[in-house]
Amino acid sequence: MAEGFQITNRTSGDSFACDEGQSVLKAMEQRALKCVPVGCRGGGCGFCKIRVVDGDFECGKMSRAHVSPEAIEEGEVLACRVYPLTDLIIECLPQSAAGSENRQTKTTALR
Repeated sequence: MAEGFQITNRTSGDSFACDEGQSVLKAMEQRALKCVPVGCRGGGCGFCKIRVVDGDFECGKMSRAHVSPEAIEEGEVLACRVYPLTDLIIECLPQSAAGSENRQTKTTALR
């Protein structure tokens, strides 16, 4: 599939293409779209949390500390580890709403 899937960001109104087999985060970065903060790009840090409002997707491995199985069922996933199977409508979650309680308990001060 040459054009892949259409991803619509309900938060900003932006739409962009995501190739088949490509993560939503990678597609965002290729188009210089700033929706979520970017961290490890491997599903471990939890920074790039989004909510899939509509559409089908599959997930790669994600840290359960940031995304529980129940959250995935609700559509809360990490953009770096979500791969569309159909066109998607997403919402970018503000940092405070994206599992801030987990981040606060894992924050350490560096000196």
